[in-house]
Amino acid sequence: MSDGTRTAPTRRTPSEVVLRIAAGGPALVALSGGVDSSLVAALAVEALGPSAVAVTLAGPAVGRAEVEAARSAALAVGIAHEVVPVDPLERPEYRANPTNRCYFCRSVETASLLAFGRGRGLVQFLDGVHVDDLSDDRPGLRAMDEAGFFHPLAWAGWTKADVRVEARVRDLPNWDRPSDACLSSRVAHGDPITAELLHRVEAAEAVLLGRGFRRVRVRVRANGARVEVDPGEVARLSTEPLATEVVRELRALGFDPVSVDPRGYGASRRENPEVVR
Repeated sequence: MSDGTRTAPTRRTPSEVVLRIAAGGPALVALSGGVDSSLVAALAVEALGPSAVAVTLAGPAVGRAEVEAARSAALAVGIAHEVVPVDPLERPEYRANPTNRCYFCRSVETASLLAFGRGRGLVQFLDGVHVDDLSDDRPGLRAMDEAGFFHPLAWAGWTKADVRVEARVRDLPNWDRPSDACLSSRVAHGDPITAELLHRVEAAEAVLLGRGFRRVRVRVRANGARVEVDPGEVARLSTEPLATEVVRELRALGFDPVSVDPRGYGASRRENPEVVR
């Protein structure tokens, strides 16, 4: 259900969004644990009460921390929550990692969500796409449109900044949580994706997160890894002995060479937009 969300929609109020969701009937919310989908879950609960269910997909491209963040978000907004396994690696097109990789991933994921929801009498399927997401070329969003997902935040004309404001008003604990993306977004297009590689990427990012860095990307090409942290944290990552320790631990995971992007997180994202969850 695109509902005109690809055009510039009129700015709508939270009450209007709740009414729109209520009119659609029992709903499944694709919940990643990020602020966008968490806000949609909160709006769905307000609109539908127990007729709203949140579903988080778990698989090799989804970090365990993201699944736990989704559990916490569901508990915070009071929505029923299920974790459903899915494996986009079953599709050879996804494993080949072309530039439209996200289309094949989302096709697998939406099929799982539709099957789960329809089996429980749910008739509308909601996600956390907002207006800012519509400005990039996002093959994954095309797959969600084809599957009939409705984007309440985009329909409302809300930007990411609007989402954070409303989430803070509603006291969502993750209102300022950095955006995340699937682990496959770290792998350079054309390099094959395997479950083993995704596990190593997750472990590498855990090395940085465990040292207090708030937002981390370990981007992989061939055997090498490029580390990104927020621009304000690049200097700390470059100091000794931390720099040497991080390089040593990432090499132990099989990445070589290991480098730090001096520009920090953001520059490469503008060059290669991620599908944010």
